Amino acid sequence: MTSPRPSMRRKIAVATWRAPREGRLHARMAVDATAVLDYCRRRRAESGVQVTPGLVVGMAFARGVLEVPAFLNRVVFGRIVPFATQDVAFAVDIGEGEDLAPTKVRNADTKTVVEVGRELEAGAARLRARQDTDYETTSGIARAVPWFALRPMLAAASLLNGGIGVRAFGQPAHPLGSLFVTNIGSFGLDEGYVAPVPLARVPLYVCVGAVADAPMAVDGQVVVRPQVVMTATADHRLVDGAHAAKLARYVRTALATPELLDEPVSR
Repeated sequence: MTSPRPSMRRKIAVATWRAPREGRLHARMAVDATAVLDYCRRRRAESGVQVTPGLVVGMAFARGVLEVPAFLNRVVFGRIVPFATQDVAFAVDIGEGEDLAPTKVRNADTKTVVEVGRELEAGAARLRARQDTDYETTSGIARAVPWFALRPMLAAASLLNGGIGVRAFGQPAHPLGSLFVTNIGSFGLDEGYVAPVPLARVPLYVCVGAVADAPMAVDGQVVVRPQVVMTATADHRLVDGAHAAKLARYVRTALATPELLDEPVSR
């Protein structure tokens, strides 16, 4: 039986990852999503923009890392180097689960949830229409390069794109920004953990699960409420448990009162 031809994403994945060696910090958090769902309904009705729980969670983390600057760094040549801007990338499904691509929002900390949502809609439309020049260029290179040459090419991309921060191999500087958010809830999964992409040198990855009813304690009583589970994978060279706890406190507060995310802030 002939094996199906692997997707470009799978080919790149094989050339990218080896056995884990770097320190990673993993965390999980589940919160009552009642306020988030209400906020999404209101903002969609007001703006016509597809404001989703995944977007709101991503923005809560984007604002939260401003409170914990250690998450806004990367490692280059053994040195900790800060990102100049707070750019956030969201994963977009462009192949019914068979292919994913990122849409990066620049200076996300200066924008509202609705503004970011509008950018994501435009970016997703370009990707699905195969009109995103960066993605199409990179995919074309990946198709043309043989498997044995792809790994050294990705190593060079790690230094140029993710480390130094210059355009190379069809990708812009820091292609995934300083925070990457993926919503596996759209596939019906309750939770999962993101495998970091070494070439992007992203300090924090957030995975958002499906919103589902769950029993939880409220004022000493067990009630059923909509719940969303979020997991995070962070670079342990940059942050530790104390940083994660501070970030989690902010995210919990923001998701309990999403209106806090309506006003843009600046670092």
